[in-house]
Amino acid sequence: MTAHRHPALAATDPELADLVAAEERLQADTLRLIPSENYVSAAVLEASGTVLQNKYSEGYPGRRYYEGQQNIDRIEALAVERAKGLFGVDHANVQPYSGSPANLAVYLAFAQPGDTVMGMALPMGGHLTHGWGVSATGSWFRGVQYGVRQDTGLIDYDAVRELALAERPKILFCGGTALPRTIDFAAFAEIAREAGAVLVADVAHIAGLIAGGAHPSPVPYADVVSTTTHKTLRGPRGAMLMCREEHAKAIDKAVFPGLQGGPHNQTTAGIAVALQEASQPAFTAYAHAVVANAKALAEALLERGLDLVSGGTDNHLILMDLTGQDVPGKVAAKALDRAGIVVNYNTVPFDPRKPFDPSGIRIGTPSLTSRGLTTAHMPAVAEWIVRAVGAARTGDETALAVIRKEVADLMAQYPAPGLPLA
Repeated sequence: MTAHRHPALAATDPELADLVAAEERLQADTLRLIPSENYVSAAVLEASGTVLQNKYSEGYPGRRYYEGQQNIDRIEALAVERAKGLFGVDHANVQPYSGSPANLAVYLAFAQPGDTVMGMALPMGGHLTHGWGVSATGSWFRGVQYGVRQDTGLIDYDAVRELALAERPKILFCGGTALPRTIDFAAFAEIAREAGAVLVADVAHIAGLIAGGAHPSPVPYADVVSTTTHKTLRGPRGAMLMCREEHAKAIDKAVFPGLQGGPHNQTTAGIAVALQEASQPAFTAYAHAVVANAKALAEALLERGLDLVSGGTDNHLILMDLTGQDVPGKVAAKALDRAGIVVNYNTVPFDPRKPFDPSGIRIGTPSLTSRGLTTAHMPAVAEWIVRAVGAARTGDETALAVIRKEVADLMAQYPAPGLPLA
């Protein structure tokens, strides 16, 4: 264990310190392929663990309900200005606690309970907060969903337009959690204009790719851009809402006092650091490397006989359909975990299996790219996945253990950012 890296924690709560140390080792030794995960820098970790934790700061810079905010105001203003500069937006709010509350603020700003909202269906790659039934957004609003074509796995924009014109939603979401292809923001903007809807681009997964110029930006087209600040952006677990100036007051009012109290100032500081890092040339190179690695990994998986939704990827994410492998996604994901390869089981479009026991797994390249792995490593990664899926089918735990050691040996050669293990 490495609990001595946290001496105060180890002295006060050694049990928790040991668990933190175990997680550090797990993140260091395993190949993390969950597309929504990443490694933050040591600087982001430090900023997120400062005495800013001690402050309560309801309100906005210059308009707080608490005194003693001289430094907090400057920190939040710094994060806001960096967000505006990096993404080229009129207005940014860095206070949302996470992506789901950020999206809920959009509803509060532009819709009333019972209004129609439209987003991609969850089983097709959308997000719960885009009006899906089990979410509060699907309970409080009338959600209608679009999907992808069964033959291509791609969004059918003509079908989206037809549905939008028939349903006339107040809010139209584009973006999701399992979309391996480039989103045509211009097409969505035209559909929203015709339908009279507010267009919200949820770019939580691809924000870092947008910041690094590896994916088109929604900013010229969307009324509001919602994003988390981790994933490809490599910041702390927080969120941002960015919008045109005409929507600034509505968005700010919806976040506070509409949905939440004081912001998490330590997270705001971490966001500011991450945005500063994302503005550097090295991050541009990183964003393009993420996409290059994903495309190389997808090609290597296809060459080895695995089926990929839409036949590949344009971004950081790959959605694998294991129907042809005769292995359920959940079984494969758990076997891969034992092999030191961390993924998540996931539904695939038109999945005949249940959501908690689906046919697919979802993988991505943000974390491995942060460690310095390149396209040259992707055939080996693909081979590990194929071997592990085969072992899952036959129940070969010995094979999984062999892969686990091979993975750990490679990871030792590429230390993870922010994890200087003793």
